[in-house]
Amino acid sequence: MRPAAWAAAALCVAALTSVAALQAAAQAPAPTSPTDAAPDPLGEKTGGATTVWATGQNAFSFPAANLTDPERTRFVIGNSFFKRNWVEAPASTKARDGLGPNFLARSCGACHLFDGRGEPPPWRRGISDQEPLALLLRLSVPGTDAHGGPQHDPVYGDQLNTAAVQGVKPEGRVRLRWQAIQGRFADGTPYTLQKPEYIVDRLAYGPFAPGVMISPRIAPQVIGVGLLEAIPEREVLANAEAQAALPGPIKGQPNRVWDVFAQREMLGRFGWKANVATVAHQTAGAFHGDIGITSAQFPDETCTPRQKDCLAAPKGSRNGQPEIDPKTLDEVVFYQATLAPPARRHIQDPQVLRGQRLFAQAQCAVCHRPTYTTAEGPFPRLTSRALQGQTIHPYTDLLLHDMGEALADGRPDFLANGRQWKTPPLWGIGLIKDVNGHTRLLHDGRANGVLEAILWHGGEAEDSKQQVLKFGEADRRALVKFVESL
Repeated sequence: MRPAAWAAAALCVAALTSVAALQAAAQAPAPTSPTDAAPDPLGEKTGGATTVWATGQNAFSFPAANLTDPERTRFVIGNSFFKRNWVEAPASTKARDGLGPNFLARSCGACHLFDGRGEPPPWRRGISDQEPLALLLRLSVPGTDAHGGPQHDPVYGDQLNTAAVQGVKPEGRVRLRWQAIQGRFADGTPYTLQKPEYIVDRLAYGPFAPGVMISPRIAPQVIGVGLLEAIPEREVLANAEAQAALPGPIKGQPNRVWDVFAQREMLGRFGWKANVATVAHQTAGAFHGDIGITSAQFPDETCTPRQKDCLAAPKGSRNGQPEIDPKTLDEVVFYQATLAPPARRHIQDPQVLRGQRLFAQAQCAVCHRPTYTTAEGPFPRLTSRALQGQTIHPYTDLLLHDMGEALADGRPDFLANGRQWKTPPLWGIGLIKDVNGHTRLLHDGRANGVLEAILWHGGEAEDSKQQVLKFGEADRRALVKFVESL
């Protein structure tokens, strides 16, 4: 066997061993008192030496604990351009003009408030009366683009932008209607889920193209993204191999996507369908699509041929230069890449330890793999060496899974089909309420808290959900408390 094949086989065996260990742990009785609860061997350091001990509103906003002083200065510069508003051109603020013409937000921090997670707009009597800000609608039509990604709507592009600069019409309005779905646990306890329906009207440039596909996406917290980027690709592929070798329905698949910085196909890691490979591409793409800021990688405004007012609007670029210069964009990428995951809490709490065993028992840890060791990121100049060689616990396999019809958006994205979603990392999930004042989860924020998120699981995760439905109230509380400790 060739050395590469030996390495691949060893990784697959290691992943299978990890899963087998989780299954064995699931067979052991859950601890019921402090006397039979051993401390969690994974410990508190979710991000290794990068971990910060932080709670409260700023828990997601600290730099990696092991950055050098010059890197901390770079972090502060990137933070400034991430959080402060961009303005319309022409303006006296030459470093921050070029907003729009169409846009969703005036800054990255508007959607990722305090570097955290967005939420759907509030609603009364089952329908929202506010425009969503941190929730966007992806658009595509049947077919693929030149790189195998989604084919954009010819009139509105790849997302619906609900705001615009002076003299330009917003592309449309989005409202949400909510339908209550009732259910019961095995012990008779009732629950209610809220299913969203998206209403798009006031389209400024005519109807969508025939066959348009619409997918809602909420802005997630951005902690630890540089660490996720530094997980070796072979580890993610080993996750898929290990799951393929296991009995049962859980069979994760990697996504392969085009990266505009690397100018090649790469493993997808970010976005709700693993439809983006790197923090750099994600950042430049968000500047372009969400704020309307051009860069060297995305040099053209998002206006389509039918959007004459958009095409005629003033631009923030001068002498053919993009609206955000390469150095500034690099600093914003570095800032996000070095945002630290906060430490775990309550790791010796007997209820948390009980929940951890229940998490394994329900096979949740097969997809939400706890532990990796990082290597070098894809673009060393855009991250820190301090992120390398860290033992981290993000609780994700970075793979796509069929999550069932209830969560399906029907929209392909590179290799992801309309029923698949990437396993999101769970670190920091218990601090979202501290940071953002809510507990809305899943790709569109439909779930209010951990338990509701589990109850929306289907497809490959249907068996896991059915196990949770059989849990009594004490076990349900323990499971939630464990996840919220991460």
